[in-house]
Amino acid sequence: MGEPIIRIEGLAIGYPARRGVRTVAEGLSADIRRGELTCLLGANGVGKSTLLRTLSAFQPKLGGRVTVDGRDLDDYSIGRQSRLFSVVLTERCTIRNMSVTELVGLGRSPYTGFWGRLTSRDKAIVDRALRQVGIHHLRGRMVHTLSDGERQKVMIAKALAQETPIIYLDEPTAFLDYPSKVEMMQLLHDIAVRTAKTVFLSTHDVELALQLADTVWLMDKLRGLTVGTPEDLALNGSLEGFFAGRDVCFDRGTGLFTVGSHPRVFVSLTGSGAPLSMARKALMRNGVGTDAPAPDRLSIHAEDTTHGAVYHLTSIDGQVTTVTTIADLLRAVGQLISK
Repeated sequence: MGEPIIRIEGLAIGYPARRGVRTVAEGLSADIRRGELTCLLGANGVGKSTLLRTLSAFQPKLGGRVTVDGRDLDDYSIGRQSRLFSVVLTERCTIRNMSVTELVGLGRSPYTGFWGRLTSRDKAIVDRALRQVGIHHLRGRMVHTLSDGERQKVMIAKALAQETPIIYLDEPTAFLDYPSKVEMMQLLHDIAVRTAKTVFLSTHDVELALQLADTVWLMDKLRGLTVGTPEDLALNGSLEGFFAGRDVCFDRGTGLFTVGSHPRVFVSLTGSGAPLSMARKALMRNGVGTDAPAPDRLSIHAEDTTHGAVYHLTSIDGQVTTVTTIADLLRAVGQLISK
């Protein structure tokens, strides 16, 4: 694990309201480490965006302390901050009549002086950022002609072109399809590890965060911040309580969340491999429990054969039905348990 580069101690965050100031969260203490991808998870309204904006000096803290490289954040000038961290926010980019290369080139503004002219080195850095994010082929396109996902990649490329040791991102995968979400999270993790940058992002993509983050921050109105590796948070029960009170369950064995269910009837399900796990998933979705030792009416055995999945259903009266698809399995179960 890298050394801490950002430290928050007793931090209170919030924003101006009609009557004074509204405190969103307080008493927050944690470290963000160099060369790691850290993901901030939490429910809507818990204060993730407010925390990220406070860390990036977009809005003032209400109390406590934020230090970067051992120095109070408030002691950095705006110019120094622009070389210290780059920020990608959730808002859609609505810029018109500007090319992708021109927008990414704005990331070089902390280094180009008053006239903003790019040197050959600046242009090379912009070109590298476009290639890192996989949008070099879009370099001549107008930004307003791009899809939401492509625009988000442009903003991330702009952050990379800024060449800061810290990158903050607020929901960077919000407008991407699933393969692009995976690609983007892998890219951000690779950037953190390969270049020793500190990458800190908020996200609702819980499963991806648990698979790719080095450190996870769980933010909760009651518990404040709970920090650890995804694996430690799974083992100590923190992830199980993350969605407490909702129909979501955390499986320690797989490290994944599943939708909770309330079985109306139980069957005995045996077998192995993918056919077993897919049958269990489909049955649970349809209100059929699979883990009771004494089934109500039916036993099912799943086989993974050379010709594909096969399911053998044995009713309480000894009748055997064999099917080869989940759709047929669900229909057969429905008929047999309704007798």
